[in-house]
Parts: sequence; structure tokens; C-alpha cells
Amino acid sequence: MYIEQGRKGTLGLWKYIVPPLGFFGLMIVNTIFSMLMRADTETLMQEQIETLGKPIFFLIAIGPFVVFLGSLFFWVKFVHQQSITSLTTSRKKIDWKRVFFMFGVMTLFIGITTYIGYVTTPEDYEINFKLQPFLILVVMALLLVPIQTSFEEYFFRGYLMQGLGIATKKRWIPFILTSVLFGLMHIANPEVGKIGPIIMVYYIGTGFFLAIMTLMDEGLELALGFHAANNLVTALLVTSTWTAFQTDSILVYTGEPEASLDVLFPVLVIFPIILFILSKVYKWSDWKNKLFGNVLPASTKEE
Repeated sequence: MYIEQGRKGTLGLWKYIVPPLGFFGLMIVNTIFSMLMRADTETLMQEQIETLGKPIFFLIAIGPFVVFLGSLFFWVKFVHQQSITSLTTSRKKIDWKRVFFMFGVMTLFIGITTYIGYVTTPEDYEINFKLQPFLILVVMALLLVPIQTSFEEYFFRGYLMQGLGIATKKRWIPFILTSVLFGLMHIANPEVGKIGPIIMVYYIGTGFFLAIMTLMDEGLELALGFHAANNLVTALLVTSTWTAFQTDSILVYTGEPEASLDVLFPVLVIFPIILFILSKVYKWSDWKNKLFGNVLPASTKEE
């Protein structure tokens, strides 16, 4: 089973403490700095974009995740002496079909919903397509966005999920903690200032959605595909002046977000539908035990 894969490396409390301390320390410093600045985030971002340009701003925002993911893989491989495959999945090898299936489903979904939004409320969108900047964005996004989303999945649904599960011997503890922590990681995002604290329902809800996907499917593959498609396609297709991603996307959303609808609809409607479909495709069962049961003792782990 997936959480138990963490035992395929060398354990030790200090080994599991160092990466979270480093990452969450950076997040806390960033949040405190944002609060101390007391500046309008949207205005501050626009000033930086005017100074640096969108490609450089995008690179600065997402580039550090290359270091984050590389450092995490190094730590897992050489300190824990655990394979990246066992960090990724309970299967003998990474199931790339699952990754690309979920990526394709989400790409289609985002494309359809964006088209519907553009057709029904065209006044809320501006066509922003410029060939050269867009091609630069495509290259940068294809290289960097999957690294950013993969780090978040490997760190929260992988490293922390396995570490907390093995330490507590309970599934519900990493299930809840990693989901909440994932949501709180986004607290300094400009969307929070624009929409309000209620958007944390969406971020934390997304954390629970991805955690369910991981625990029920016994691996990160579906979560990796979903997260990569969500961020990559959005960065290329449609952004807004008040979102964390500022890119030379095809469209720019200029409307005002409806907090209750934008936050609650995905969490209460879209995510459950996706989970239902996946449960039928991959024949998930034993939900209660996989989400809230005990972690198998070391004597019964799969070798």
C-alpha cells in the first residue's frame, strides 16, 4: 500500500523533520514579509511586471521549485535511501498512463469550461494572444510548471503523507494534516487578498481532493496529472491580473470573481464528480480503511 512504501527507505525522525522545516520556514517568512509590506498585492505585482516583464516575473515566481524538487529528490534518494518510484507509487513502476489520462481529462475540462465562460460572458475576457511572447511562455511553462506541481505533490501527498503515516500508524492523520497544510501554503497568494479568506475553502478542499485521489489509487500518478494540467493549461489559456500566475496567456480574465460560486462549486460539485468517475474507472473500494484505517505494521509490508 502507498503509505507503507516509505519503509523502503531508511527511517529516522530527524530525516523527516529537515525538509518540512526548510520549506515551511520559507513559506512563513514569505507570508510575514507580505503582511509587513501592507501593500496591495495586485498593484505590487503589476509594478514588478512593468519593471521585469512577464517572462522574468514568471521565472522568478516559479523557478525556485526546480531547486525545491531537486533537493527533495536528493534527500529522499541519498539520505532516506528510498527510490523515487516508491515515493511515487505502490506499483512496481510509475504508471504514466494514469498521469496522462488525468492530464488529458483536466485539459479537456479546463478548455471546455473556459470556452463556455468566454462565450457566455465575453465582456469578462480580453484576447491577449501575441505569437512571440506566447511561444516563449509555452517553452517556459512546459519546462517549469510540471516541476512546480510535481514538487507540491511529492512533498505533500508523497513525502509528508508517507512520513506522517508511518510515524502515527494512522491514515487519517496524514490525510487531514497534508490537506490543510497544502491549503495554508497558499495563504499569501494574491487571490486571498482579492477574494477574501473564503478562498481557503477551495485551497484546502483541493488538498483533500488530491489526498483522496492518492490514498484511494495507492499512488501519486493521478494527482500529478491533475495538478500539472490545472496549472499548465491555466497559465497558457487564461490568467488574471490578480492571480499568482501572471503570463502572456491567450486570454485575460477581467471580470470580478464571485467568491461563493468560484470557491464552493469546484469543491462541492466538480471534485466529487471527478472522484466518482475515477472510482469507476479504477475500481476503487474499501474507502473507509484506505482513508481512515491503520497503516500496516512493518511485518506485513510489501517487499
